[in-house]
Amino acid sequence: MADVTLSSAIRSNLLSLQATGSLVDRTNTRLSTGLKVSSATDDAVAYFQSKSLHDRATDLTARKDGIDQGISSLNAAIGGLSSVESILTQMKGIVLSAKSASDSDRASLASQLTTLGSQLNYLANDSSYQGLNLINATSSNIKVQFSEKTAAVLQVDGVDTRISSGEMLTANLSGAATDMCNASQLSSIGGSTGATGFSDVSAHVSVFDAYIAMFDSGIASVRTNTATIGSSVALLQTRADFTKTYVNTLQTGGDKLVLADLNEEGANLVSLQTRQQLGIQALSFANRSEQGILSLFR
Repeated sequence: MADVTLSSAIRSNLLSLQATGSLVDRTNTRLSTGLKVSSATDDAVAYFQSKSLHDRATDLTARKDGIDQGISSLNAAIGGLSSVESILTQMKGIVLSAKSASDSDRASLASQLTTLGSQLNYLANDSSYQGLNLINATSSNIKVQFSEKTAAVLQVDGVDTRISSGEMLTANLSGAATDMCNASQLSSIGGSTGATGFSDVSAHVSVFDAYIAMFDSGIASVRTNTATIGSSVALLQTRADFTKTYVNTLQTGGDKLVLADLNEEGANLVSLQTRQQLGIQALSFANRSEQGILSLFR
């Protein structure tokens, strides 16, 4: 079978038309996908630079999720501390009332004080988020890592705001109340006689004052812990906002390398379609010389 031989004019116009068709296909693909670089074969440098930026953005997004969960954990602790402070304030009010109450009223107030102490412990134990409780044990802590490329980690240690169990808060008020509270825990006031009411201390106003001082110290301690955790929440929120902005910057930079300008591609398509029509006409003109020769044989 003999090969078909094309004239140089026809071949030139045909190749030009094929190239234009290829450009039309490429432009249509860019318009449909929105990408000017969709694989390494299009532009290896731009493709892998964009992938690196998007991979970094993905990693930081995962870190941001951890930061957001850290904020929620600390907010749960702050909410618990606020409620603990409210209960301590109520307990202080009961002691203030007992200071000037009758013996019969003090027995009821003592029962209320003990009940509130138990409820405070329950509240502290219930203030957990995803299994982490930062206000019922000094051994608990939370660590939030901001980046996998640096050692930027925030650790927030837990505090114990519970009143010691196993002792009556109102036990033995006949002597000086010496076992008060420390910076992280309200300890029970115990004694040797095991009395369970305020009735034994009608003449010992200083003991009530010691109770009041204990609750004042406890309230101050809770407020200090709340402020400390609150500052950590503020820092985490700052890092979360920074990470969100940084991720957006990375994604925008990566997109600049691979995304197509749809306005430009639309204009290119119109231009290529016009060129394609002109190429068809040029190919038709190139065929006329051979058609003239054919007419000689008619």
